[in-house]
Amino acid sequence: MAARNYGQYSGMTTALELVGERWALLIVRDLLVGPRRYTDLKAGLPRIPTNILSTRLRELQESGVLARAPLHHSVVYVLTDLGRQLEPIVLALGRWGLQVTNDPAEGDVITADSLTMDLYSAFRTDAASTLAATTYRLHVGDVDLAVSVDGATVHIAPWSSATAELELEVTPSIRSLIAGEVSPESAREQGIVRIAAGNPELLARFAATFSLASVAVPF
Repeated sequence: MAARNYGQYSGMTTALELVGERWALLIVRDLLVGPRRYTDLKAGLPRIPTNILSTRLRELQESGVLARAPLHHSVVYVLTDLGRQLEPIVLALGRWGLQVTNDPAEGDVITADSLTMDLYSAFRTDAASTLAATTYRLHVGDVDLAVSVDGATVHIAPWSSATAELELEVTPSIRSLIAGEVSPESAREQGIVRIAAGNPELLARFAATFSLASVAVPF
């Protein structure tokens, strides 16, 4: 099945042969958010050629990582139990990548699925478990998310009609706040974050909850 064979017998080489091809883990990342139709995956990965997307989906299905399932008179792709075992690996890679990534290049896009998984990657249960439950509304371009934190649990979904204690309009440079490179105050001064509604003091809580660095836990 694998397009690449490393000629070694080990768990690492087997894993790379199955999910190490270009685009494969990004497909898995988006499916970790939820079931997706072919068109959903293509929209979320706009630069992937259609033939490559079809090939990767076939390879991942043959390897048992994902499956096709009926949903509302359509067909969606879903992760199998084997595929969902990749979740901590994808989150760890996302957390590591957020530490070394730069500002987006021209033409780079942020999708709801990519931002959702970046936030899951940066979520700090140690900080969140000490803070009051909070719901944030996050706008980044066309992406509009509800981010609900309750103790050590976080749930992220497209915005519907939930009530948010803090509504933020942010640029892609929100990564610098998450990485601890700028303070919440500096993020506002630099235009990285704009508070559209809610209590401005809760921005410090957001920065403590979604962080790659040690952050002093606020109220």
